[in-house]
Amino acid sequence: MGAELLDRSVKPPRLNSLGSRVLEQARDLLQRTEALQSVTSSDAEPHGLLRIGLSHPLAEGTLIGPILALTEKYPRVRLRLLSELTSELFRRLLAGELDVAVVLLPEGKTAPPPLLTNVIASDRMEIVQCAAGDVDGDWKSLGRAPWVLNPPGCPLRASLIDRMERDGFTPMIAAEVHNMHLQLAFVQSGYGVGLLPARFIVRNHSVDSVKILRPPSFDLHPSVAIVRVGQLGALEKAVALLEKGIRQLFEAANTRKPVTRSRRSVPANRRPARPPK
Repeated sequence: MGAELLDRSVKPPRLNSLGSRVLEQARDLLQRTEALQSVTSSDAEPHGLLRIGLSHPLAEGTLIGPILALTEKYPRVRLRLLSELTSELFRRLLAGELDVAVVLLPEGKTAPPPLLTNVIASDRMEIVQCAAGDVDGDWKSLGRAPWVLNPPGCPLRASLIDRMERDGFTPMIAAEVHNMHLQLAFVQSGYGVGLLPARFIVRNHSVDSVKILRPPSFDLHPSVAIVRVGQLGALEKAVALLEKGIRQLFEAANTRKPVTRSRRSVPANRRPARPPK
């Protein structure tokens, strides 16, 4: 190093003042190296900041369970959550502003490369109107009805509009809001027709206050996916636990009694009456 670190006037030699300071810095450097290795090792105990993005249709109270389970098992992990449009979540992943994103994607689709997509569950979307609504379950009637939808940029909205346009109709937008609770309130009040997850309708005990509309050839089952850029080192186990929790959440939702299917429109908790024989 070009400097004398030992006092050789005594036997055995010992560190001089400069040598003691160099030793202190060397120990600090060794600790930092070990910390750096633990960050990159998937075998290490998860620790540090985990930045999670949630697409708006998934940002609801039921996700508290998987999130709390993660923080309880790995208390050294700090979470930072962000709810945004799926396209904005992708942008933030690529910019290094997020570590993972939990999103809804059209069935069979993946995030654009170089993002990595891991599908962990499936969802089901329903077209709904208020219980007293008189909109018929065909695309012509739905083309005349006011709609309450997510703002532009939502892939579910895009899938709905694409399906309507194939039959020559375009939805008349009456409200564009991200919040599903507000969308449901608009629908229940009769303000417009909406597109909401079946799980959300059931969990909010709203099957008595809405009707399900099933127009021809409409069956929207988006995929629930974890999207990331690459490996996350010590945070891998934490992300795996989050994936497990969300998968179990949707598996439980799918085993519940499904919202009644109908070719036209009926209250969500009743089947059409059978004609007398």
